[in-house]
Amino acid sequence: MARKILLITTDQMRFDALGCNGGLVAKTPNIDALANTGINYKRAHNQNVVCMPARATIATGQYVASHGVWMNGVSLPEDSPTIAHWLGSHGYLTALLGKAHFEPWLGSPDDFYENRMAGLGQTGPHRGFDHMELANHFLEGHSHYNHFLTNEHPGVLDGMYPMVNAAGQQNTLGGGDTGAIQVWPTDMPRDIYHTDWVAERTIKWLENVATDQDWFVWMSFPDPHHPWDPPASEKNRINWRDVPLPALYPGSAAAAAALLKTKPRHWLGYFDGSLWTNLESPRGFRPCDLTTDQIREINAYNHIENELIDEACGRVMDYLAARGWDAETDIFFTTDHGELQGDYGLLFKGPYHVDSLMRLPMIWRPAPSLGGLPAEISAPVGHVDLAQTFCRIAGIPEPDWVEGKPLPMTEIEAEAQRRTSVLTEWDSEHGPVDIHLKSIYQDGWLCTLYQPGSLYDGTEGELYDLNNDPGAQVNLWTDASRRSLKSDLTAEIFDKLPAPRKPRLERRAPV
Repeated sequence: MARKILLITTDQMRFDALGCNGGLVAKTPNIDALANTGINYKRAHNQNVVCMPARATIATGQYVASHGVWMNGVSLPEDSPTIAHWLGSHGYLTALLGKAHFEPWLGSPDDFYENRMAGLGQTGPHRGFDHMELANHFLEGHSHYNHFLTNEHPGVLDGMYPMVNAAGQQNTLGGGDTGAIQVWPTDMPRDIYHTDWVAERTIKWLENVATDQDWFVWMSFPDPHHPWDPPASEKNRINWRDVPLPALYPGSAAAAAALLKTKPRHWLGYFDGSLWTNLESPRGFRPCDLTTDQIREINAYNHIENELIDEACGRVMDYLAARGWDAETDIFFTTDHGELQGDYGLLFKGPYHVDSLMRLPMIWRPAPSLGGLPAEISAPVGHVDLAQTFCRIAGIPEPDWVEGKPLPMTEIEAEAQRRTSVLTEWDSEHGPVDIHLKSIYQDGWLCTLYQPGSLYDGTEGELYDLNNDPGAQVNLWTDASRRSLKSDLTAEIFDKLPAPRKPRLERRAPV
């Protein structure tokens, strides 16, 4: 019997959302306990800052260039090998409960099994998972959670945020006390909110697993991704008026505009609405119109959702202990990407390679039976390393298609692995606008190369000394004294990234 593996992910959670990472708003004692008894990776990055490419990397252990999911709306091919396939072939039962998003939500159910499986009364197998029950953070009509509400709680759906408007685009409706975009306390009992539903379905699946059976479970919460719509009964957990503005909020719209002028032009274009480059933000939304009270209220609701996630994690961890499984279970906690949440005066996510979106909470609580000591590791790691880590836990060989390294358990091991850098990519095409970014974090430097596209000719970029400028506010890209450093870092990007998959996969839906 090998060790069991629980992978917990959230959607769009910042590194600093958790108490163990310096968060001061949400109470996250259960997740903090994992860090306090396990390994907290302080410089973990995703390999792409939006959902589908990031999740494909977690599933495959490959860089975006290799698995080919280059932006949202591009489906991971069904014949792509995943770590669930590999673990399953070595005796593990596998399940995914919650958000998958390997296929486009807004794609036709005729084309994508994830969008028709619930309607068929099926739960897989799919993509190596013996069992899947899917949930989303908006009601798209086809997930298992959507069917659950429709069939067992009619009427609840009527009060949920209408995420997609009549034009088929993200909605800009606002609510709460300030009218903040996509703030929408929902009139539903807490125990049927998707956070609690995901935890309940995870426990229900585990109840049918034999005690001596090895298993890999991916418990995937749809929150704290917008819309910020927790049950209305929970909205008084945090008074938005008491929530501080983000440390990287420039102080005013004018100050934000002045800062963003020092960055490549799509930053300011997003802020003032003059250049729409990003389907990840609602069309027509202008961050320059946000008030400070709206930023506070958005962050309050975001952190309420974080608290609900923490409590749901606690229930599942209590179940593992009750089953006698905890001592032999490795638990991982991470997210797919972050959220700007007012940093630089901006909101949501997009082609912005900064800590707000790239730097992840990543915690590994090894099975307590190993008797390890808690650790914090500063060496850079990434999503690409998870698949090989799961193989290490299972005591099985690595498949030949993975591209990372097993996560180090100590700083000494990280040094032996020569962990000096981590890479992140971005590619997007929205109408006539295409943007292509490649970034490297190395030795406290963050370098982002802008490749040729509709906005940039390939000479532009960003370079930040995060040791002295942790907020990435002083762009040193054109600093003559940094020319050699910039050249070395950009060369490292191309030396370490695999060649792009050919032919390029087709984008088949908006998201």
